[in-house]
Amino acid sequence: MNGDVPIPEGLGWVRGTAAGRAWLSELPDRLAACAARWSLRVGPPFPYAFASLAAPAELPDGTPAVLKLQYPDAESEHEATALTHWAGAGAVRLLAHDAERRALLIERCMPGTPLHDLPAGHALDAVVALLPRLFVPAGPPFTPLAEEAAGWADRMPVTWDRAGRPYERRLLDAALGLLAELAPSQGEQVLVNQDLHAGNVLRATRDPWLVIDPKPLAGEREFGVVAMVRGAELGHSRQAVRYRLDRLSAELGLDRERVRGWTVVQTLAWGIADGRPVPGHIEVVRWLLGEA
Repeated sequence: MNGDVPIPEGLGWVRGTAAGRAWLSELPDRLAACAARWSLRVGPPFPYAFASLAAPAELPDGTPAVLKLQYPDAESEHEATALTHWAGAGAVRLLAHDAERRALLIERCMPGTPLHDLPAGHALDAVVALLPRLFVPAGPPFTPLAEEAAGWADRMPVTWDRAGRPYERRLLDAALGLLAELAPSQGEQVLVNQDLHAGNVLRATRDPWLVIDPKPLAGEREFGVVAMVRGAELGHSRQAVRYRLDRLSAELGLDRERVRGWTVVQTLAWGIADGRPVPGHIEVVRWLLGEA
C-alpha cells in the first residue's frame, strides 16, 4: 500500500490532540518502513480499529499476517511482551516487533470471525476453555493491577466531576469502597487482559479461538473476566450480565463476589471517555450494585 493511509473512522478521536495528529501524520512513513523491513505486501487497514492501525499483510512466502501500528498509549505498551509470554497458547503469535515504531507483526486469524457471532452460551463455552491457558504467572514488566487500580482511584472523582457528574455519587463511592478492599487482598498474580471482550477473540485454524489485542496487567484471575462480564457483545441486559458473571465465576473456579467487585470498579473507571459517559457502562454498574 502506497501513498496516503486510509484512517479507520474509529481512529478519528486521535485527531483531538497534537500528539495524535503527529502520530497520524507519521503513519504512512512508518507503514512503508515496516513493509520494507519485513518484506510485506500490505492491504488497506481493517475498518474497525480504534486504538491502533491494523492492516492485513502477507509475508514473502505467502503466509497471512497482520501489521499493527500502535498508538503510543500506556494500556498497549506491553502487548508484544504479553504475546511473547503466551507464545501462541490461546493468543495470536507475535511474528516480529519493532519497539521504536510501536509496530507488531502478528499471526492473522483465519477466518477471523469474532466470538460474538456465536450464541451467548456457546461463546462462554469457548471462553471457559480458553482462559485457563492465558492465566500464566506474571510479574515485571507488566503493570500490577493494584498500581493500575490506584490510578483509577485518583482519576475517577476528578473525571466524574469534570464530566458534569453524569451518574449518582453512590456509584462512585461504592466503586472506591470495593477498590480499597480488592486491590490489597488479591490472590496469585497472573497475566490478565483488561480488554478481553467477545470482539477480541477470533475464530482461527491453528486453534478454534485466539485472543487478539491484549491490554495486559499482572493481577488475580478474578479480574481477567471483567471485560467479558461487562461487554455488550454477548447481550446487554441485567439478565445477560448476571448470566455471564455466574457462569464464568462457577466454571472457572473464581470468587463470584470478587469478579462482581472488579467489574463494578473497572467498568466505572472506564465509564467516561472524552468527557462523556460510555454507552452501557453505567447501566452495568447499576445492575451489579443492585444485586448486592
